[in-house]
Amino acid sequence: MSEENNNKNGSNDADMQPLNVMGDTYYTRYTRKYINRQHWTKPDERELLSIIPGTVREMFVKEGDEVHHGQKLLILEAMKMMNTIYSPADGYIETIGVKTGDRIPKGTLILKFA
Repeated sequence: MSEENNNKNGSNDADMQPLNVMGDTYYTRYTRKYINRQHWTKPDERELLSIIPGTVREMFVKEGDEVHHGQKLLILEAMKMMNTIYSPADGYIETIGVKTGDRIPKGTLILKFA
């Protein structure tokens, strides 16, 4: 391969990948971080996941309970703030993955609707 096809960090034109933006095609080199990123998947609407780490302070529901949109489910303490978590929809509580006093990281399954 000729010197003119190599750039300063040793990559060549074969590394260039097409990128479509609003109908226009550009060529670029994807970073390792971009290539290894976690791809987005549609979340399961029946699962309620924690969006912040925190401590479960109080549970207002139990498995098998019927809940309505906007009903209080639990209180999650995060950074000294008491966050009330409300039901996003009507349904029944199938399983609860946490209990009062649990310290949970972001992304923890709090409960699952039936």
